Amino acid sequence: MPAPASGPTLSVVIPMFNEEAVLPLLVARLRPIVDGLGTAYEVVAIDDGSCDTTPVILERLRREWPQLRIVRLRANAGHQAAISAGLARARGSFVVTLDADLQDPPEVIPEMLQIAREDGVDVVYGVRNDRSTDTAFKRGTARLFYWGIRRLGALDAPQDAGDYRLMSRATVDAVNSLPETNRVLRLVVPALGFPSAAVGYTRELRAAGQTKYPLSKMVRLAVDSVTGFSLAPLRFATWLGLLGGLAAFGVLFYALVARLLDHALPGWTSTVVIVAGVGAVQLLALGILGEYVGRMYAALQARPSYFIAHDSLEPSSGGSAARD
Repeated sequence: MPAPASGPTLSVVIPMFNEEAVLPLLVARLRPIVDGLGTAYEVVAIDDGSCDTTPVILERLRREWPQLRIVRLRANAGHQAAISAGLARARGSFVVTLDADLQDPPEVIPEMLQIAREDGVDVVYGVRNDRSTDTAFKRGTARLFYWGIRRLGALDAPQDAGDYRLMSRATVDAVNSLPETNRVLRLVVPALGFPSAAVGYTRELRAAGQTKYPLSKMVRLAVDSVTGFSLAPLRFATWLGLLGGLAAFGVLFYALVARLLDHALPGWTSTVVIVAGVGAVQLLALGILGEYVGRMYAALQARPSYFIAHDSLEPSSGGSAARD
């Protein structure tokens, strides 16, 4: 729904999970920036089922910072689901999504807001111009990810743009109206095709705490991105089947010629190699199909990707609210 006339101009949505170490640093940097904007704002902290003292720290901070709003999820739903929960709850005419680890500097927010207003764009992406603080492995896998997305023809996702962005109310409403689960917002937002701009910044080291994106989650994000936005893997499976059929035909032709020429056929080694190769191709194709079938199954179930336990703006919400 559109933001009410009395609502804030800006909402800053911050998903967080077990971020007790970085919260004081985040507030110390973010609050002076948003206070200095000279416009009404809210900071929506999405507590993604934290099991440390993050909820306690947030409640204490809220007593000193009226614009801080706490939305607590009943269980850990994941980074993308937590951002989706924040977008569904945010009331601002403009919404910024920002991670709590301070690797993406909040000092860029005023520039994002200025560009959105002056240029009339719906999305302003934060683009990492300098990623020297990231490991070589992370920089390499990120380049591979965006290169692969473009090669698969999924969409023209901004290079080195993660989940740090500013969106207009129209963009947020469009994202919230989408029925799909397992959203990868760094691809969903560009797929809308709304007018956009970009702001460059230097990627910083995590201010405190430990990363919440290990290799396993990065792989899962990549799989969701590819299967959610491209049919290329299905076509790849089809081509594998065609190539496997041609290879089998070639082996059959070779066997018939060898029989006619009375040559001995290769023994068990070649047989095992051929059978194992064909089996591997079949399993790969089945795995690709399984990913797509699994996404269809999850969509048909229509289970909410998160449950709201508490919203400080609605103290009586109680915990029954859910969002797909």
